[in-house]
Amino acid sequence: MADRSGPLEGLLVVALEQAVAAPYCSSRLADAGARVIKIERAEGDFARGYDASVGGLSSYFVWLNRGKQSLVADIKQPDDAALLHRLLAQADVFIQNLAPGAAERAGFGSEALRRRYPRLITVDVSGYGAGHAYTEMKAYDLLVQAESGLASITGHPAGPGRVGVSVCDIACGMAAHAAVLEALIARGITGEGSRLEVSLFDGMADWMNVPLLYFEGTGKAVQRVGLAHPSICPYGAFETSDGKLVLISIQNEREWASFCAGFMGEPDLPKQAGYESNNARVANRPEVDARVAGVFRGLTRDAAADRLGAARTAYGFVNGLEDLASHPALRRVAVETSAGMASIVAPPAIRNGAAPRLGKVPDIGEHDHAIRREFAP
Repeated sequence: MADRSGPLEGLLVVALEQAVAAPYCSSRLADAGARVIKIERAEGDFARGYDASVGGLSSYFVWLNRGKQSLVADIKQPDDAALLHRLLAQADVFIQNLAPGAAERAGFGSEALRRRYPRLITVDVSGYGAGHAYTEMKAYDLLVQAESGLASITGHPAGPGRVGVSVCDIACGMAAHAAVLEALIARGITGEGSRLEVSLFDGMADWMNVPLLYFEGTGKAVQRVGLAHPSICPYGAFETSDGKLVLISIQNEREWASFCAGFMGEPDLPKQAGYESNNARVANRPEVDARVAGVFRGLTRDAAADRLGAARTAYGFVNGLEDLASHPALRRVAVETSAGMASIVAPPAIRNGAAPRLGKVPDIGEHDHAIRREFAP
């Protein structure tokens, strides 16, 4: 494998994983230099078949499995189970997101592993967590978007909507990654590993704190308002004369006054009834938005951007994917696959100003022989 030294170099992560949440966590550990051995069924992680958009490979799999080694193993078979135990005897982290109870039935439950390997950090990724009526429920991203209430506050007033990426999986993977790093720090102090449990539902429920607390404090549910903000006005998308959408955000009364003077051309508007405070504007939203929209309709996108910039108003364009692909802020990085080099979005964190060096996306069982030889009894 290519030299990709990083802060986690020398650590061994064993990942009995598939789909998105657990692979997200382990991919970030691999990016930081950890050796990640991904254990797959003979047919491979089912995310390999989600699509074929990257030279015949799945966009999900390419994104989440760079820098890992692939080992095909059936942990129900005694020889492969023994191999997994030999791996775990040297591992620092074990991540699994099998169906509820499957790891325990195969002899790889986290409690037993922690007793056998005291320095091991175990990570159980599940849909809904343990100890309640939902524990055995199958959980995929959109199901959890619905169950967590996220879909109810997403979309247009006409009906609930789906967030267009696997946000529950990603929230869970991010939380798991952070918890692993904390556990590694703690182990460096105590010498003991940790048992970690992270669920898709908990990851998204944490993100739902604000709408939940708002509902419990006011008795009112946050309303779906499309490309607008339920508690700030004006904050939304407005169409320009050339058919483009520009999104603006007014965060305080100082910004509102500057917007009225510099963009609207109405410096006295903040003194008028229905416009004098954010609460008043939210209550008067249809009239406020209509007034703002009238000014946008008289400007092209570029002219609106110039005027918004002069007024020091926060704004952005409602871009499509073709715009994202050429966005000046988009950072990309090359990753090797069996189908050739792929250009993916770079990880968010920049370490010491250097571009990341990501490892190859493995083929199914690409490292079987080498791993089995290395960890032979």
